[in-house]
Amino acid sequence: MTDFAHAVRDILQAGQRMDSRGWVPATAGNISRRLEDGAIAITRSGGHKGFLQADGVITVDMQGRPLRQQDVPSAETLLHCQIYRNDPTAGAVLHGHSVAATVLSMLSADPALVLSDYEVLKVFEGQTTHKTSVSVPVFENDQDIARLAGVVEPFFGRMSAGYIIRGHGVYVWGKNMTTALARLEGLEFLLACELERRKLAR
Repeated sequence: MTDFAHAVRDILQAGQRMDSRGWVPATAGNISRRLEDGAIAITRSGGHKGFLQADGVITVDMQGRPLRQQDVPSAETLLHCQIYRNDPTAGAVLHGHSVAATVLSMLSADPALVLSDYEVLKVFEGQTTHKTSVSVPVFENDQDIARLAGVVEPFFGRMSAGYIIRGHGVYVWGKNMTTALARLEGLEFLLACELERRKLAR
């Protein structure tokens, strides 16, 4: 099996997992994996991630340009490329639109969501105990993806749990698809816990 075929398999499996958890409704979300030749395999624009087929995955270069002229990548491909450029260890990137991420990021104008004292925090790189806090940056949504990328850029190296786009969704990455999925599931669990705690506190 070629490296691209492996990447397609990883992306399809991730799409099914994310869909089963309700994190990629309708045509929301993007999934990508770095290829050995430096290109990026990524979901094409407009497809439902739970019903992906092999032809729903295309390849782009590190600037987000499709390697085949007829392929149309999502505008958010640029955010995936940005992650790969800034983190040479990143092998996979996941972008989802969960209810918890969307609602929590809209409840306040705070520039970050702080998660503290949860056991699951240990899923993120550098965390070895639940007695800690992890700050997840929250960036304002912007349809100008290049401008949004410019806002995100200075935070690289300080986003062990990924980041949230307000009213939109999360970006999480890891050295491979397994690690990226574990971090996404960890972050989504923690966001769901935070949302539930706020409901109960009313």
